[in-house]
Amino acid sequence: MNKTELVKKIAEAAGLSGADAKKALDATTGAIKEALVAGDKVQLVGFGTFATKERPARQGVNPSTGKKIQIAAKTVVKFNPGAEFEAEVNK
Repeated sequence: MNKTELVKKIAEAAGLSGADAKKALDATTGAIKEALVAGDKVQLVGFGTFATKERPARQGVNPSTGKKIQIAAKTVVKFNPGAEFEAEVNK
């Protein structure tokens, strides 16, 4: 499912116009991004939790040359599904 299809689903389920559903989706994703950039986590009960995690610098191997390379530290976004969501997916 892409963003356009998701907007259509939201519009149908919530009884909104396509434009209003797109604004709602954009506002939601924007709020989640802002919280994660600020270092907060976003918990959606019944769905899951978005959080950031620090990945330390490490040594890796270039697969084409076999040479060792240094991989820089970075912050990654993590999603942990809630129990209800995970149960639905695993039915």
